[in-house]
Amino acid sequence: MKKIILFSILTLLVISCEKKEQSVENVIESNDLQEIRAKKAELSSQQSELASKINKLDEAIRRLDKSRQLPLVTLDTLHSQTFRHYAEVQGDVATDENIIIHPEFSGILSQVNVDEGDQVKKGEVLARIDDGGLSSQLAQLEAQASLAKTTYERQKRLWEQNIGSEIQYLEAKTNYESVQNSVNQLKSQLAKTVVRAPFSGIIDQVFAEEGEVVSPGQQLFRLINLNDMYVTANVPENYLSRIKKGTEVKVNISGLDKEIEGKVTQVGNNINPNNRTFEVKISIPNTNGMIKPNQIATIKLNDYTAENAVVVPESTIQKNALGESLVYVLNATSDSTGTAKKTIVQTGYVYNDSIEITKGLEKNQILIVEGARNLRESQEVKFRKTENE
Repeated sequence: MKKIILFSILTLLVISCEKKEQSVENVIESNDLQEIRAKKAELSSQQSELASKINKLDEAIRRLDKSRQLPLVTLDTLHSQTFRHYAEVQGDVATDENIIIHPEFSGILSQVNVDEGDQVKKGEVLARIDDGGLSSQLAQLEAQASLAKTTYERQKRLWEQNIGSEIQYLEAKTNYESVQNSVNQLKSQLAKTVVRAPFSGIIDQVFAEEGEVVSPGQQLFRLINLNDMYVTANVPENYLSRIKKGTEVKVNISGLDKEIEGKVTQVGNNINPNNRTFEVKISIPNTNGMIKPNQIATIKLNDYTAENAVVVPESTIQKNALGESLVYVLNATSDSTGTAKKTIVQTGYVYNDSIEITKGLEKNQILIVEGARNLRESQEVKFRKTENE
């Protein structure tokens, strides 16, 4: 009797174990919703239990395994700083004092006083043109003017003393004024035979030679002043509200390994209908004379500034499946190890491989800069302390 009872119990246990160890496929094939849900709950419980045990084992391994290899990362402590964004446009170097000097008188170029490359001052005589006898005519007229003046002054004194007739006085006055006007006109003509520098600068080119016959409209010299240089550029109209007189700029001149800082000195009021741009003008210093007219310039216009901004390298920004921007920051657990924490951030402008973080990070947090691409949440990492940390 006991054997029968024992056999029955063993049979029931085997059937029970077989039922418990049914495969997922068998449970699904049974089409028993209650049994399927029970199987899922059972596996979920086992999964949670296994995950908890694995975490405990990982923690023990980390604590005991001194030779394990942790990902090596580099760090940067975040600080608040001023972030500036610049819009880049192309421009041209120019100067208002870059002219061709033409003669105002026809004749033989009797004298050329300058060579190419000479520095001249405003008013300096650059050349002379033969006057064709005008100076002799002027001398004769000046002599006539002197006599006419004497006669006029004499008649004036007599007229004031009621001596002589009024017509004599008026004739003397008219004659003197007429001769004097002729003298002034001739002097004006003679002045055109002398070619002077209208401003101080450099004689860049000499087009005519001594002895050559010249006439108005012909080119004599190119005169350039390299002190008062500026850059002009056409800026898209969508920057109109952000670019004003006094806006900070950086200028790079082609051929010069140098960046020049300056400010916008003039903003155009007209929008070009052909390309929807407006013109800006930036004065630039040229103390050594290395900047030349018509050079190409790259202009960086400061169109956005943020004080006390948090800025990170653009390369540290990653994207998740939802398209959100994220970075990894460090929670240090020792002098050389810590855990990586995933942080969702909001970004602003990007400039020179740096990006402004508008939300999600604060100063004094430790950012993982290099080695973050293959990290996961709460992963332990190893780092080296630097002088900045």
